[in-house]
Amino acid sequence: MILDILEIQKIIPHRYPFLMIDKVVECVPNKKLTAIKNVSTNEQFFQGHFPGEKIMPGVLIIEAMAQAGCVYFYYSKNLQGKDLVYHLAKTDARFHHPVVPGDQLRIEISSVKLLPKTGIIRAEVKVGDKLVAEAEIGLGIKEA
Repeated sequence: MILDILEIQKIIPHRYPFLMIDKVVECVPNKKLTAIKNVSTNEQFFQGHFPGEKIMPGVLIIEAMAQAGCVYFYYSKNLQGKDLVYHLAKTDARFHHPVVPGDQLRIEISSVKLLPKTGIIRAEVKVGDKLVAEAEIGLGIKEA
């Protein structure tokens, strides 16, 4: 399953400038999801992080992982049109290399543990074949 930005916006409530994923290129519910974030020099956060040496803030990389995880959780839990998925917590996030303008993030999501209303996913972010960040993220459902 491939999702464009319009399909992603039907699932998660984030909008510019806080929507951190551009496309889902693969989604296999309960197995894996791969999302793409194109990092542009025009991103607002680069104005202050850091002038002269633009680096994507780690918290925004975690946010991109969480948003991709929410889309994964949404399809894995068959929530289409029902409930919202929220990022609840992060654990054990690690950053290996800086992310700079021009990078394309490949966000790979898999399950650690999925329960009826909550779950933990594993996220890895790569630029090309290089691992730049990884984390385990807790997600939950906010019922309507």
